Amino acid sequence: MAEPQRIVIIGSGLAGAAAAGALRERGYAGDLVVLGREEHRPYELPALSKQLLLGDVDEPDRVHEPDFYDDHRIELRLGVEVVRLDVGGHAVEDSTGVTHSYDRLILATGSTPRRLPVPGGELPGLRTLRTVEDALALRRELTDGAVVVIVGAGWIGCEVAAAARRHGASVTVVDLVDLPLRRVLGPRMGEVFRDLHAAHGVRWRLGVGVDGFTEHGVRLADGTSLTGDVVVVAVGAAPNTGLARDAGLGLAEGGVAVDAALRTSAPDVFAVGDIAAHDHPRLGRRVRVEHWANAKGQGEHVAGPVLGSDEPYEASPYFFTDQYDLGMEYRGLADAERDELVVRGDVDAREFTAFWLREGRVQAAMNVNQWDDGEALQLLVDARAEVTPEQLR
Repeated sequence: MAEPQRIVIIGSGLAGAAAAGALRERGYAGDLVVLGREEHRPYELPALSKQLLLGDVDEPDRVHEPDFYDDHRIELRLGVEVVRLDVGGHAVEDSTGVTHSYDRLILATGSTPRRLPVPGGELPGLRTLRTVEDALALRRELTDGAVVVIVGAGWIGCEVAAAARRHGASVTVVDLVDLPLRRVLGPRMGEVFRDLHAAHGVRWRLGVGVDGFTEHGVRLADGTSLTGDVVVVAVGAAPNTGLARDAGLGLAEGGVAVDAALRTSAPDVFAVGDIAAHDHPRLGRRVRVEHWANAKGQGEHVAGPVLGSDEPYEASPYFFTDQYDLGMEYRGLADAERDELVVRGDVDAREFTAFWLREGRVQAAMNVNQWDDGEALQLLVDARAEVTPEQLR
């Protein structure tokens, strides 16, 4: 495969910026263009719901230093949106009417926070969290004594709740599920996070849906209402697949279907990050992961296939959270409702490691407030190690 003369990356988030940097690190010397909707130089998202929302920092970590793009001849075009992809013509058109030709194209278009399809679901006062502007605006409202209602008991909802309580706000979290994070961690670990937040004064309204929003709060499906100075909608994110769909690219698992090396169904087009429904060789199935490590890892890895390598992306999913005095890392991908849960350590003291086993093999591991075993846990998960519950305990 001849080296491309011009590579275009759609998306200036972590995945897109990581891909641009990795291409230059691999010695690519051709034209390299990054097109991004936001006006900001590429930044990482984890701090938005953690340090920035807590007030520990005032801006997120940048993917690269300010001079990196000029020094590495990366054309960074910000504040533009790509509106059309012509895979046959190897070109994209942006919102200013400019057409960009490419030899290789990387899609890193990320996700958009979901809204609930209920009356009032589009009210402008409802808060979501995806950009630095979102985080700063929300932080200004999380004041001592503010009444906050959070719809969604997933990772973002729980992290916003922890930040709001640190600022002295009153917090109620609503979700249709009976336990926070149950879909990811299962019932027993969901109880850990439920009890953690309850101990810090969070009120739960679990097992009840939302019928609608008003300017003053939330109407619940059981006929009750919650008033709030701040209402946060944290019900997940939708991958931005419209551009790929309209161009006729194959879709799967809610995202853009890519093979083991992150190639889409269209010649010379690759996809990474939130939108990539990846045929994962180690997991033996297609997965789509919306976490920081996946965006960074796939962004860096795709440089190889774009330049002609067939090397598959094999990294196990990884994510982390910090809520109050609980810090956690999770590696792998479990079916938390079906896989066997094995715990080593003291759950009540919130110092333990949880493992999920399937047919005697480690599918995932989560260390809570224990930081010495990360490398060993990674090896167990990557190898899908065969081990007994007794050995793990």
